[in-house]
Amino acid sequence: MPTNTTTDRLDILKTYKLFIDGKFPRSESGRTTTILNSKGQPLAYTSRASRKDLREAVESARRAQATWASSTAYLRAQIIYRIAEMLEGRRAELIESIHSVAAPIAKSAKKSKSSGKSLTPAAEVAFSIDRLVHYAGWADKFSQVLGCNNPVAGPHYNFTVPEPTGVVAVIAPDQPPLLGLVSLLAPVICSGNATVLISSQTNPLPAVLLGEILATSDVPAGVVNILTGDHAELIPFIAGHRDIDAVHGAASGDSATTLRAGSAENIKRVVIRDSIEYTSSECESAWWIEPFVEMKTIWHPASA
Repeated sequence: MPTNTTTDRLDILKTYKLFIDGKFPRSESGRTTTILNSKGQPLAYTSRASRKDLREAVESARRAQATWASSTAYLRAQIIYRIAEMLEGRRAELIESIHSVAAPIAKSAKKSKSSGKSLTPAAEVAFSIDRLVHYAGWADKFSQVLGCNNPVAGPHYNFTVPEPTGVVAVIAPDQPPLLGLVSLLAPVICSGNATVLISSQTNPLPAVLLGEILATSDVPAGVVNILTGDHAELIPFIAGHRDIDAVHGAASGDSATTLRAGSAENIKRVVIRDSIEYTSSECESAWWIEPFVEMKTIWHPASA
């Protein structure tokens, strides 16, 4: 019988699917995008999400949000820390996912505006893990920082407490594909929101790997939904979707204009992160959590 050799076979490239409601469906449109390596050769395929895929992801997030918001801050902290642990365990794979697509960028070394240091794939993964640990720590502390006991005249106590906004769309930057994604996602979920995440368009591989990690982590299904696809196609749908309560995204030009126009039409909160240095401690502030909580005021009679 003839034997197959490594010289006459084609590699079977993986087709990465979407991550919706804790499952991995194909795009209902059937479309895929070919991801090329630094040499211009096919590396993998990713699903190209459609408007219907976005709608299903929003519905999934809405179903999951109330339970996630009502979980204790301690539990959310433990779950986010567990995500960091699992990223640590797949560090080599994440580094490869960044390096294989963006090798020229890694070799030329993306320079940090604030520190002047190079952000290599290994450094990007390390920063991403540490950022998740940082926001795990914020989960049971941000309420004390953002809330307060208000001075009032009369026999009452008056408290202001932050509550999650609801469903937040997160739009990851093209670079850095993992650290940018984590920096925008972590402050949203640590405060009890559910998300629909749009991956980096130029390198979605770190995002789809994150989906695989989340599927086997303690994150409840639907809290994080991940779509890969064309930003120019999906952003107008995000802007006009009335069941998305807020947007946390890296956008500029026409995309930023579209998102802001959507906020004016349907009163969603839009926070655009443009020209952000993701290695900066600015990304770890409680003020990155504040835009995605609503302040609730409570009056309570003071005892005699």
